[in-house]
Amino acid sequence: MTTLDFAQAAQTLARAAHSRRLLAPSFRCPPRLVGADRTIRRRGAGAVVSVRIRRRPHAAVLADMIEGVVVANSLASPHADRLRAELWACLTTEEAPPVAGAA
Repeated sequence: MTTLDFAQAAQTLARAAHSRRLLAPSFRCPPRLVGADRTIRRRGAGAVVSVRIRRRPHAAVLADMIEGVVVANSLASPHADRLRAELWACLTTEEAPPVAGAA
């Protein structure tokens, strides 16, 4: 995953969170905590989710970003499970490459 991919995913997740009237955390990379793949810091009413992107699968980074939205909003099942599915759908729709020859 590139930093551009990370930024685009962060924007997509923020839009999706806002549209659901949820807190959209800020995203940054890498985490300040050495060795951590993901950290979250709460600041007042907001949150900052930090994710390591180097030498990690694209799907693992996206999963950490989605989980950051869930944790920042203190969601529990079944709402958390539903939100995870919706956020994955948003990311796959936004990031899917165009189909060759499609009109």
